[in-house]
Amino acid sequence: MVEKVRKAVFPAAGLGTRFLPATKAQPKEMLALVDKPLIQYGVEEAIHSGVHNIIIVTGRGKSAIEDHFDVSFELEHLLETRKKKDLLETVRSVSDMIDVAYVRQKEALGLGHAVLRARELVANEPFSVILSDDVIDAETPCLRQLLDVYEFYHAPVLALMEVPRENISAYGVVDAEPVGHNGGRDRLYRIRNLVEKPKTEDAPSNLAIIGRYILTPEIFHSLEAIQPGSGGEIQLTDGLKHMLRSRPIYGYKFEGKRYDAGDKLGFLQATVEFALKRHDLGEAFRDYLKHLAL
Repeated sequence: MVEKVRKAVFPAAGLGTRFLPATKAQPKEMLALVDKPLIQYGVEEAIHSGVHNIIIVTGRGKSAIEDHFDVSFELEHLLETRKKKDLLETVRSVSDMIDVAYVRQKEALGLGHAVLRARELVANEPFSVILSDDVIDAETPCLRQLLDVYEFYHAPVLALMEVPRENISAYGVVDAEPVGHNGGRDRLYRIRNLVEKPKTEDAPSNLAIIGRYILTPEIFHSLEAIQPGSGGEIQLTDGLKHMLRSRPIYGYKFEGKRYDAGDKLGFLQATVEFALKRHDLGEAFRDYLKHLAL
């Protein structure tokens, strides 16, 4: 029987320089998309996918993340005395949502290094990795789609998305062959090679790795075995490439819409589209947008 994925690792130690000055004193992961911080969207995706044990890799100045998922006695007491039941329920649902553990990454030495820091908390079992910069709106949560593939093939699975060739150098990219799955050959791929941020002319495909991964414990050995890249960073893509020598890795072109919320334009696009979908905001916001002199 395939071992169940019970844990999700959230790397959250980065400096968020693309959002300065907003991120000078506030973690990027706590930037609000409408009225929820970015990291909460990822945590809710994990929960809706059946993964309830959350490991957050934090760094200096990230205590707001810990406070967000903790109990706030003063706020709850205030809301209770003022009979604001709806708000009290909202606040309590955040702290009751997950079992969460934290580990520090003292230096931001790459995504691979962040995953390696979670090794003791993950232990010797399969796990998922979610990057909260990538907000994915999907009928079936993206992580759940990957888990379905993992449970069938018993192998690591990466989320893939087709990206315009001119943008490909911003991503980890795969060389992969289609595999028949669920009656189709257009979503599942067996990976032959991975390249981190290739030049446009050197990219093996237009299939980019997006921030959702199902990994097996062998990744830790591979991350320790590889040499750090530029800036002394340990890249997860390089670790996966090393692991590919000893076991198959699959990629799945997920169904859903991905927003790059680590980019200012992507963040604004996500804010507008998520607001329009809200039953309490959508209609009034749509009317407002129609009356703008664009």
